Amino acid sequence: MPTRDVFSVIADPTRRQILDLLCQREMGVGELVQTLGLAQPNVSKHLRTLGEADLVHVRIDGPRRHYRLRPERLRELEEWLAPYRRMWADRLDALERHLDQLDDHDHERTER
Repeated sequence: MPTRDVFSVIADPTRRQILDLLCQREMGVGELVQTLGLAQPNVSKHLRTLGEADLVHVRIDGPRRHYRLRPERLRELEEWLAPYRRMWADRLDALERHLDQLDDHDHERTER
């Protein structure tokens, strides 16, 4: 059971960057440290926070920890964004129709 809210966790740009990296593939802490250019304790703190929100899964391999994204937890965010996506899609469709009308009107003027 997640102990952290997805929205508050992803508000941090470093944690979003970690999620972007983990979206591509599983990564170890050392690799994340190197890629992000942050100190290991800072990366570990962010990974712990992401773990508390169930946004990442940790696989322990001896002394190493490997992290991967748990995309199912992002469904909550997707559901919240859905009405906004529909709104933007409607507006973009209206803009496209308007631009098509302008293009048709300009085309008619050049043919005269």
